[in-house]
Amino acid sequence: MPRVLVSDKLSPTAVQIFKDRGVEVDYLPDLGKDKEALLAKIGEYDGLAIRSATKVTEKLINAATNLKVIGRAGIGVDNVDIPAASRRGIIVMNTPFGNSITTAEHAVALMFALARQLPEANASTQAGKWEKNRFMGTEITGKVLGVIGCGNIGSIVASRGVGLRMKVLAYDPFLSEARATELGVEKVELDELFPRADFITLHTPMTDKTRGIINADAFAKMKKGVRIINCARGGLIVEADLVEALKSGKVAGAAIDVFETEPATDNPLFGMENVVATPHLGASTTEAQENVALQVAEQMADYLVKGAVSNAINMPSITAEEAPRLKPFIKLAEVLGAFVGQVTEEPIQEVEILFDGQTATMNTRALISAALAGLIRPQVADVNMVSAPIMAKERGIILSEIKRDKSGVFDGYISITVKTAKQTRSIAGTCFSDGKPRFIQIKGINLDAEVGQHMLYTTNADAPGIIGLLGTICGKNSVNIANFALGRNQPGGDAIALLYLDGPFPENVLAELRSDERIDSAKPLSFDVVN
Repeated sequence: MPRVLVSDKLSPTAVQIFKDRGVEVDYLPDLGKDKEALLAKIGEYDGLAIRSATKVTEKLINAATNLKVIGRAGIGVDNVDIPAASRRGIIVMNTPFGNSITTAEHAVALMFALARQLPEANASTQAGKWEKNRFMGTEITGKVLGVIGCGNIGSIVASRGVGLRMKVLAYDPFLSEARATELGVEKVELDELFPRADFITLHTPMTDKTRGIINADAFAKMKKGVRIINCARGGLIVEADLVEALKSGKVAGAAIDVFETEPATDNPLFGMENVVATPHLGASTTEAQENVALQVAEQMADYLVKGAVSNAINMPSITAEEAPRLKPFIKLAEVLGAFVGQVTEEPIQEVEILFDGQTATMNTRALISAALAGLIRPQVADVNMVSAPIMAKERGIILSEIKRDKSGVFDGYISITVKTAKQTRSIAGTCFSDGKPRFIQIKGINLDAEVGQHMLYTTNADAPGIIGLLGTICGKNSVNIANFALGRNQPGGDAIALLYLDGPFPENVLAELRSDERIDSAKPLSFDVVN
């Protein structure tokens, strides 16, 4: 039974979800605050469920020898070292939809608070003052709302803006014209959004490209009296530049829920009359906290029990419905990659993966990850589907994918071609009705070979006596052959043989085989399969 550690506060209902789905769970909500205690205990678990208090550092990941998945109840994964987790093959999941409504509503609430100076008016009135003329606000209706980032949360804010009879401009490199039309917004570039917007709200993730996206240069392009709202990520706005823009009057007001450094107990924005500040409350509603807790428990349990992957940061998603159909082809892709990885001794420069027929309709991202894992494993034993794409990229391997309709006798197959500085190798395979992988083509030569844990691959010129040679050498050295597959490209041309063996091929027998001039090459292979 897989074990999960919950090291931050999570709903009791979420904990029960783990138990109901066959996962053993330890609920230790204060452990995430004790780095040393967590470090000592993390090696016992297959899964780690967290919020923001637990810091999943590289040191912690290295100590998590059994960890397979980290689940973050919430959208932000700033507290997880994702590259370190990926290198160790640990899936990192978040819950991007559980708090979308809540965060969007908070942004709209801050927009209203900013427009009508509600926090200052409240403080003044409760202090016994009646400063009705001091708090002159501005209407929302008819104003231009600029939305930077129109994904899950940004699109909700945009739709609310449309409902408030605002003119909504949206900047998002991934927003299609069709989606913009559906939302009722105008898709624009940043340089057009800045001078037109009366209100600007940020809903983009923190990346190298978006860090400091609102800075002195951006403020210079904005209209005088613009109001800024940030419920996304601290660091999207250069806070020192915002302070100067507020002091100069270029920015009439700012509503900030997130800060460059958190907890933000001291910040240059604090104390400014035209600033509304909240302590990262975007997801702080009862409904949102419950939603993300339940969602992360369901996702982690589905992965540990069924192999389904959803909302992963570093792994292609695999639904619970497609997992059973995809599983044998994931194994096939891994085996094909492993074959090429074992017979290729030079550094691989390019990998081309062809999906034919029904395989082209599957989740090919997952299949590609499996193929790369098999390809790299002969050199890096602990690689898996999570870490393989990263390792391939680090090694400078150029990857290409081809999909095509059924073109042969098989309903679907996968072909892998790799190129080195000196040669090109290729292999193809499919799954029969029993779900087991089979090799159907090597070096362009057709054959039909079962895949076994221990195999021997030979190449030679097509000539009489090769089968007898292989059988004789194996027989006299007590190497039992479970299955034997042959293929050739033409009579007297190139020929190959694949022997499925009961055990590893002994080194001394391999040397004897290679000494025969009729054998061009002989390579023992091993595959992680269950037959």
